[in-house]
Amino acid sequence: MTDAPDKPPSPANPPAEDVVRSLAKLLEETGLSEIEIEEGGRRVRVARPVASAAFVAAAPVVASRAAASERPLEPADNPGVVLSPMVGSAYRAPEPGAKPFVDIGSRVKVGDTLLIIEAMKTLNQIPAPRAGTVTQILVEDGQPVEFGESLMIIE
Repeated sequence: MTDAPDKPPSPANPPAEDVVRSLAKLLEETGLSEIEIEEGGRRVRVARPVASAAFVAAAPVVASRAAASERPLEPADNPGVVLSPMVGSAYRAPEPGAKPFVDIGSRVKVGDTLLIIEAMKTLNQIPAPRAGTVTQILVEDGQPVEFGESLMIIE
Protein backbone atom coordinates (compact mmCIF):
# COMPACT_ATOMS: atom_id res chain seq x y z
CA MET A 1 0.00 0.00 0.00
CA THR A 2 1.14 3.52 -0.71
CA ASP A 3 0.05 6.76 0.88
CA ALA A 4 -1.72 9.32 -1.27
CA PRO A 5 0.92 11.78 -2.58
CA ASP A 6 -1.21 14.85 -1.75
CA LYS A 7 -1.57 14.08 1.97
CA PRO A 8 1.17 15.42 4.24
CA PRO A 9 2.66 13.03 6.78
CA SER A 10 1.03 13.28 10.20
CA PRO A 11 3.97 15.06 11.97
CA ALA A 12 3.62 18.02 9.57
CA ASN A 13 -0.05 18.41 10.52
CA PRO A 14 -0.14 18.27 14.35
CA PRO A 15 -3.42 17.58 16.12
CA ALA A 16 -5.61 20.63 16.79
CA GLU A 17 -5.05 20.27 20.54
CA ASP A 18 -1.28 20.73 20.11
CA VAL A 19 -1.82 23.81 17.94
CA VAL A 20 -4.23 25.33 20.49
CA ARG A 21 -1.79 24.68 23.34
CA SER A 22 1.07 26.26 21.37
CA LEU A 23 -1.03 29.34 20.56
CA ALA A 24 -2.21 29.65 24.18
CA LYS A 25 1.42 29.58 25.32
CA LEU A 26 2.25 32.26 22.74
CA LEU A 27 -0.61 34.44 24.08
CA GLU A 28 0.81 34.17 27.59
CA GLU A 29 4.35 34.99 26.46
CA THR A 30 3.38 38.01 24.36
CA GLY A 31 0.53 39.42 26.43
CA LEU A 32 -1.81 39.39 23.42
CA SER A 33 -5.51 38.81 23.99
CA GLU A 34 -6.14 36.74 20.87
CA ILE A 35 -4.36 35.09 17.96
CA GLU A 36 -5.62 33.38 14.82
CA ILE A 37 -3.76 31.31 12.24
CA GLU A 38 -4.80 29.61 9.03
CA GLU A 39 -2.66 26.86 7.66
CA GLY A 40 -3.38 24.09 5.20
CA GLY A 41 -7.10 24.83 5.11
CA ARG A 42 -7.37 24.70 8.91
CA ARG A 43 -8.14 27.89 10.85
CA VAL A 44 -7.48 28.11 14.60
CA ARG A 45 -8.32 31.11 16.83
CA VAL A 46 -7.38 31.31 20.50
CA ALA A 47 -8.53 34.19 22.71
CA ARG A 48 -8.38 34.93 26.40
CA PRO A 49 -10.47 37.34 28.43
CA VAL A 50 -8.94 40.70 29.21
CA ALA A 51 -8.95 41.72 32.85
CA SER A 52 -11.61 44.41 32.86
CA ALA A 53 -10.62 45.67 36.30
CA ALA A 54 -7.51 47.31 34.84
CA PHE A 55 -9.63 49.19 32.36
CA VAL A 56 -12.16 50.29 34.96
CA ALA A 57 -9.42 51.89 37.03
CA ALA A 58 -8.13 53.81 34.01
CA ALA A 59 -11.56 54.75 32.66
CA PRO A 60 -12.45 57.91 34.62
CA VAL A 61 -9.79 60.16 33.10
CA VAL A 62 -11.98 63.23 33.57
CA ALA A 63 -15.14 63.74 35.58
CA SER A 64 -18.42 63.83 33.71
CA ARG A 65 -20.20 67.16 33.27
CA ALA A 66 -23.12 65.70 35.23
CA ALA A 67 -23.68 67.20 38.66
CA ALA A 68 -22.71 65.11 41.66
CA SER A 69 -26.37 64.49 42.46
CA GLU A 70 -27.00 63.02 38.98
CA ARG A 71 -25.97 59.50 38.09
CA PRO A 72 -23.35 59.82 35.30
CA LEU A 73 -23.75 57.73 32.18
CA GLU A 74 -21.55 54.69 31.70
CA PRO A 75 -19.17 55.40 28.78
CA ALA A 76 -20.77 52.71 26.60
CA ASP A 77 -24.25 54.25 27.18
CA ASN A 78 -23.17 57.72 26.10
CA PRO A 79 -24.38 58.66 22.59
CA GLY A 80 -21.03 60.33 21.84
CA VAL A 81 -18.86 57.35 22.71
CA VAL A 82 -16.19 56.37 20.17
CA LEU A 83 -15.73 52.59 20.10
CA SER A 84 -12.63 50.70 19.01
CA PRO A 85 -13.14 49.15 15.59
CA MET A 86 -10.41 46.56 16.23
CA VAL A 87 -8.10 44.85 18.70
CA GLY A 88 -4.69 46.47 19.11
CA SER A 89 -2.69 49.07 21.02
CA ALA A 90 -4.03 52.63 21.21
CA TYR A 91 -1.69 55.57 20.76
CA ARG A 92 -2.79 59.17 21.30
CA ALA A 93 0.05 60.74 19.28
CA PRO A 94 1.54 60.06 15.84
CA GLU A 95 4.90 59.13 17.41
CA PRO A 96 6.44 58.90 20.90
CA GLY A 97 6.95 62.33 22.46
CA ALA A 98 4.76 64.11 19.90
CA LYS A 99 1.71 66.23 20.73
CA PRO A 100 -1.46 64.08 21.07
CA PHE A 101 -4.00 64.22 18.24
CA VAL A 102 -6.65 65.44 20.73
CA ASP A 103 -6.89 66.36 24.39
CA ILE A 104 -9.87 66.87 26.67
CA GLY A 105 -11.61 70.00 25.47
CA SER A 106 -10.39 69.68 21.86
CA ARG A 107 -12.96 70.58 19.19
CA VAL A 108 -13.11 67.98 16.41
CA LYS A 109 -14.82 67.70 13.04
CA VAL A 110 -16.09 64.52 11.44
CA GLY A 111 -13.08 62.63 10.10
CA ASP A 112 -10.43 64.28 12.31
CA THR A 113 -7.92 61.72 13.62
CA LEU A 114 -8.53 60.99 17.31
CA LEU A 115 -5.86 58.37 17.88
CA ILE A 116 -4.05 55.47 16.23
CA ILE A 117 -4.59 51.79 16.89
CA GLU A 118 -1.69 49.53 15.98
CA ALA A 119 -2.91 46.11 14.91
CA MET A 120 -0.59 43.51 13.38
CA LYS A 121 2.17 46.11 12.87
CA THR A 122 -0.23 48.36 10.94
CA LEU A 123 -1.07 51.85 12.20
CA ASN A 124 -4.79 52.57 11.77
CA GLN A 125 -6.03 56.13 12.20
CA ILE A 126 -9.31 56.31 14.10
CA PRO A 127 -11.44 59.19 12.78
CA ALA A 128 -14.00 61.21 14.71
CA PRO A 129 -17.46 59.82 13.86
CA ARG A 130 -19.09 63.13 14.79
CA ALA A 131 -18.24 66.77 15.36
CA GLY A 132 -18.04 68.12 18.89
CA THR A 133 -15.79 68.51 21.91
CA VAL A 134 -13.74 65.68 23.42
CA THR A 135 -15.04 65.42 27.00
CA GLN A 136 -13.42 62.16 28.10
CA ILE A 137 -10.43 60.11 27.00
CA LEU A 138 -10.88 56.58 28.29
CA VAL A 139 -7.58 54.98 27.25
CA GLU A 140 -3.96 55.53 28.21
CA ASP A 141 -1.24 55.93 25.58
CA GLY A 142 -0.02 52.47 24.52
CA GLN A 143 -2.90 50.67 26.24
CA PRO A 144 -4.19 47.45 24.63
CA VAL A 145 -7.80 47.81 23.46
CA GLU A 146 -10.43 45.30 22.44
CA PHE A 147 -12.99 45.45 19.65
CA GLY A 148 -15.96 47.57 20.79
CA GLU A 149 -14.13 49.06 23.79
CA SER A 150 -14.95 52.70 24.63
CA LEU A 151 -12.05 54.98 23.62
CA MET A 152 -13.36 58.56 23.95
CA ILE A 153 -16.50 60.56 24.36
CA ILE A 154 -17.32 63.44 22.01
CA GLU A 155 -20.23 65.69 22.99
